[in-house]
Amino acid sequence: MSRYELTRTVVMVGMMGAGKTAVGTALARLLGVAIVDSDAEIELAANMRIAEIFEKYGEAFFRDRESRVLARLLDGEPSVLSTGGGAFLDPNNRQMIADKGLAVWLKADLDLLWARVRHKTTRPLLQVPEPKARLSSLLAEREPCYSRAGLVVEAEPNLSVQEMAEKVLAALLAYPGEIIRER
Repeated sequence: MSRYELTRTVVMVGMMGAGKTAVGTALARLLGVAIVDSDAEIELAANMRIAEIFEKYGEAFFRDRESRVLARLLDGEPSVLSTGGGAFLDPNNRQMIADKGLAVWLKADLDLLWARVRHKTTRPLLQVPEPKARLSSLLAEREPCYSRAGLVVEAEPNLSVQEMAEKVLAALLAYPGEIIRER
């Protein structure tokens, strides 16, 4: 049994490669709550991979489904929710998250992100001739939205996933709103 009680869902937001799922999973273990991955839930509901959804139906269709899944997940038990990199860009999603949870931005710089995603073929937005330039432009476009998260935690390349989860936990415990209660 965890020594913590989560009062609202902690929603991990940020760029692809920031560590939302890995750090979120470790954080959920520390808190003794479920980890939910919105992209995995979308794939399950659609019975196809995210890349296939993008290819077959386009980004607008995917974003609509993403919002529906987020709404459903935020209505559930408090958990740690890992989102796709674009989920927090939608103003309606940001409001939904603010109303029912707390957005935690895992802020990572371009070099760290690139080191983590450059060999992956599962990132539809990076399947372009100059993927690092595309990643850089996405980061520049998205940072103003991510900066609206309720909590910002800087990703550090020298920290392990567990150490990053502990850093997020410390930030949550210091957060002025009651997100976590110690038992």
